[in-house]
Amino acid sequence: MAKSIKFFAKNDKYYQLSNFAGFGFELDGHYWKTMEHYFQAMKFEGTEQFERIRDCGSPKQAKDLGQSRAFPIRSDWDLVKENIMLKGLRHKFKNAELKSLLLGTGKKELIEDSPYDKYWGVGANGKGKNRLGQLLMSLRDELKSNK
Repeated sequence: MAKSIKFFAKNDKYYQLSNFAGFGFELDGHYWKTMEHYFQAMKFEGTEQFERIRDCGSPKQAKDLGQSRAFPIRSDWDLVKENIMLKGLRHKFKNAELKSLLLGTGKKELIEDSPYDKYWGVGANGKGKNRLGQLLMSLRDELKSNK
C-alpha cells in the first residue's frame, strides 16, 4: 500500500485537497469560492486588488491576479503566508465531506504534486518544500485530536 498521497490535477483521486478544488467557505465576513481565491486575495488585504481576486471567476484567475506585481503585495507577506494558508484550510475543511476525506488519508504523507511550485508543492524535480501537503497533515492531526 502506498505511503503517500499525491494530489494536483483534476483527475487525481484526492484533487479536493487542492487549493483549486471548488469548495467555498465563509471567512472574515467574506465568501470565498476556493482556497486559492482566499489565499491570493490576502496578499492585497484592504485594496481594490483584494476585491478583484475575491470576485473573479476561477481559481486560475485568482492565482494570476495574485501573482501579478502590478499592485504591491503586503510587506509582511513572507511572515504571514503560512498562517494565512492554515487559517483558510481550517475553514475549508469544516466541510463534512472534505473533513472526512482528509481524515481518511490516515497517516499517509500528503504531497502537492505541482510541477510548477517548489514552495507549496514539490516542483518539477520533486524536491520542493511541499508546504501545502505539510500544512494539510498538521490540520489532519488537529482534526484527529479534536474528535
